[in-house]
Amino acid sequence: MTLTVLSVAYPLAPVGQDAVGGAEQMLSHLDHALVQAGHRSLVVASEISQVAGGLIATPAEFGPLDDGVRERAWARHREAIASAVARFPIDLVHIHGHDFHGYLPPDGVPTLVTLHVPHFWYPPGALTPARPRTWLHGVSWSQHRELPPGPWLLPPIENGVPVAALEARHAKRPFALMLARICPEKGIHLAIEAAKQAGITLLIAGSVYEYPEHRRYFREEVEPRLDARRRFLGPVGFRRKRRLLTAAQCVLVPSLVPETSSLVAREALACGTPVVAFRCGPLPETIQDGVTGFLVDNAEEMADAIRRAPSLDPEACRRVARERFSLERMAGRYFDIYRELAARARTPEMLA
Repeated sequence: MTLTVLSVAYPLAPVGQDAVGGAEQMLSHLDHALVQAGHRSLVVASEISQVAGGLIATPAEFGPLDDGVRERAWARHREAIASAVARFPIDLVHIHGHDFHGYLPPDGVPTLVTLHVPHFWYPPGALTPARPRTWLHGVSWSQHRELPPGPWLLPPIENGVPVAALEARHAKRPFALMLARICPEKGIHLAIEAAKQAGITLLIAGSVYEYPEHRRYFREEVEPRLDARRRFLGPVGFRRKRRLLTAAQCVLVPSLVPETSSLVAREALACGTPVVAFRCGPLPETIQDGVTGFLVDNAEEMADAIRRAPSLDPEACRRVARERFSLERMAGRYFDIYRELAARARTPEMLA
């Protein structure tokens, strides 16, 4: 069964191999997998995106991202989605944006929404859709347990990473690494404090988006803590990210909210690098404490775990990534659900 899938990105972030956000990376991986499998992939996303299938572009936004910009982007996305649905024989719309409620397709179009952020980030009612032919799912079991139950809620599909592409080998160097969007919930200031306590160099790679609270956090909480050994690199592309992940002594994930899925942790394991992370959200589902990393509860424990990280076996990390977090495993599960939901939508008794 050949499918035509319309994937919809968050309006304010581009899609591509070098995307910063996890949702944009997952959309990009699925877009490529659909094309490689002989399906038709269409993507509604910012005009500066790079896709394998057909790009249905909406204008990129630059500068401060306020409510007015967001409303304008939603309107453009709604127009692009309606136009695509009218023009192409769409089997399923797959939305990845956390603000999906602002640009749902016309009623009756089968729609799958992947919930990439914690449940409390969605507005009231968004997670209990009354719209027919609409299904939601999370990306981890810890997230799934927090979601409102109902006929619209499907089992989670864990995010995958390009394990084969991340299998480069580099000698380990005495530094810790953090890869993240620069925002308060990522706990970057705590990673810096832990690295200072451990006496190790910390490299921080990521983007500071044009949200006022993100800019303020970087200016007030991150920048003053930087020094000659704790450095901010800015955004990095895939190749540089792979080199950093492979060479690092460990990767730090001091998230302060129960995130839905840590792609960075899974990418680190694929590179043979242990992860030192706070014990929250899906991280205990990803990291085997004392084998592929350490789960900790504060900056002091993180500092101690950083010192112990070189004792862990890189091959154990790679083995877990191959067995559990491959893109092929993730794409196969999505293809199964695409076919199931497309078939349901063609059956009259399954209209609700």
